[in-house]
Amino acid sequence: MADEDRITIIAESFEAAALEFHRRNLASEGYRMAGPISMQRFELMNGPKREHLFNGNPMFAVTFAKDGS
Repeated sequence: MADEDRITIIAESFEAAALEFHRRNLASEGYRMAGPISMQRFELMNGPKREHLFNGNPMFAVTFAKDGS
């Protein structure tokens, strides 16, 4: 699977995450939703250290995958 076979959109609202699929016309590039849009907290691991992304605020995320991925 190539790196560009999956795209994850992170947005402040459910609507913004959902609309990005249509705004970028991802269907015409062969993408589909790989799961539900869900609210999550994000952390970045740098060795044993953990960094809270987005000031620890939960964000909405959705992943799109190319058909066949």
